[in-house]
Amino acid sequence: MAIPGDIPPSPHRRFNPLTGQWILVSPQRANRPWQGQVENLPPEQRPAFDPSCYLCPGNTRANGEKTPEYQDVFAFTNDFSALLPDPPQPPPGGAGGGLFRAAPERGICRVICFSPRHDLTIPEMDLADIRRVVDLWRNEYAELGKNSFIRYVQIFENKGEIMGCSNPHPHGQIWAQEHVPDEPLKKQQHQARYFKKHNRTLLSDYLRDETALSTRIIFENQHFVILVPFWAVWPFEAMIVPVRPLPRITDLTDVECDAFADAYKRLTVCYDNLFGISFPYSAGIHQAPTDGKEHPEWHWHMVFFPPLLRSATVKKFMVGYEMLAGPQRDITPERAAEILRGLPAEHYRINITKRKF
Repeated sequence: MAIPGDIPPSPHRRFNPLTGQWILVSPQRANRPWQGQVENLPPEQRPAFDPSCYLCPGNTRANGEKTPEYQDVFAFTNDFSALLPDPPQPPPGGAGGGLFRAAPERGICRVICFSPRHDLTIPEMDLADIRRVVDLWRNEYAELGKNSFIRYVQIFENKGEIMGCSNPHPHGQIWAQEHVPDEPLKKQQHQARYFKKHNRTLLSDYLRDETALSTRIIFENQHFVILVPFWAVWPFEAMIVPVRPLPRITDLTDVECDAFADAYKRLTVCYDNLFGISFPYSAGIHQAPTDGKEHPEWHWHMVFFPPLLRSATVKKFMVGYEMLAGPQRDITPERAAEILRGLPAEHYRINITKRKF
């Protein structure tokens, strides 16, 4: 096998050291003809204020509460939370056992409005406004983590109808819960083993090697690196990783917060410019649990999982082999990074010149 910066264009597997998962890569399939589903694009123009949107300032939400006339960012407890701080307890013996195990799960779900403007998304917002989102995330993580029963805080954003986003108003969510969920738990375990062996974070060594190769790097500023991970599953999957190994976003300095906002904007502008649309994705921050421990093994990072593959209407389907066996991709991470790296830094609504690849 060639070195990681020069993988041959033939079927092979790649290992994700953060999760212990293998991914099948089949570069030769990228040239096959496509005769699949083509969908209409959603309308690009939205009003700055939508009187029917329950997240716009001053509007009434489904439960009858009124959203305040907020001016920048706004957070509130989800009116239809997936987790509750005091769920009903099962009767004695009612939780099951053996092959029928169940247990109550306490938690708090929050909605994070990024902007009072209904027509904006992160790549179209000013850096100062994105910085307010970062600050709100940090505050919510800290406040939710103070609850004695909260051990993990998952910050995430679903963008676009095909990612299950039911409201186009710019927003994200936070689910804080009693136990560490499976995905961050796998990363917790693998990072802990690596740190115990090397006394360095896994991602600090990974960043060192990636920046030396540079083939999967999309963008760097002084404090953050944006890259397509070597083990990426989704066609244009990406990570934002801080250069300094930090367990959680509350450990960022003021300057690093600005740099994080810059990286967040730069990546999402690249995404929008790729096919000239408001690019859909699911994104989230993986960081240390809120269990009162220091967790020096943790190196927090933000992951982006966008579904689009070949155009604005052709997406990657996780079906068949992916559902029954394991993840697989056609376009290589190196090619995906090359494409994203070559896109304009200005949003396509400003720079109307479309680049093709």
